[in-house]
Amino acid sequence: MSVRHDWYQSETKVVITVLLKGATDKNYVVNIEPQKVQMTADGYELLLQLLHPINVERSSHKAYATKVEITLAKETGVRWESLEQKADVAALPTLQAKNWDRLVSEEEKNDEMSAKGEAALNHLFKKIYSTSTPEVQKAMNKSFSESGGTVLSTNWNEVSKETVTVKPPEGTEFRQWDK
Repeated sequence: MSVRHDWYQSETKVVITVLLKGATDKNYVVNIEPQKVQMTADGYELLLQLLHPINVERSSHKAYATKVEITLAKETGVRWESLEQKADVAALPTLQAKNWDRLVSEEEKNDEMSAKGEAALNHLFKKIYSTSTPEVQKAMNKSFSESGGTVLSTNWNEVSKETVTVKPPEGTEFRQWDK
């Protein structure tokens, strides 16, 4: 019998919450491996093939009255699109719900590959911005707006100290449109 679970993530960890009433009283066992998590508890079983590798030594688990919380330390700060690896469809004949987020993500990747010129550059900047930390996003916003679109920096330590100056391309001159 499987158990219900949910998950969330931060930059450094993934937290899996397994809903299990009386978890502290049940004989539960959690086995954490670099790309697999398994939990059993009095006839319940949860087996997850993780999307990305984790650091086993820095991972842990704890039982509460209504749940078991499994904290997995990420190897890298990459954002996980899903908790588990994509299952081999041939190995699973049962119907599965569509993951619309993954479908949109795959469509965007296909658009990026077919885009050329300025469209490809815009896709690249969108990808960098959407996968960046809030600090990098602040740096990009500040540098772009203060320089009139001539500078795009990801270094907040540098950008936060002073106003970003306009740096037009070589051979051009910057003029404000209202003058």
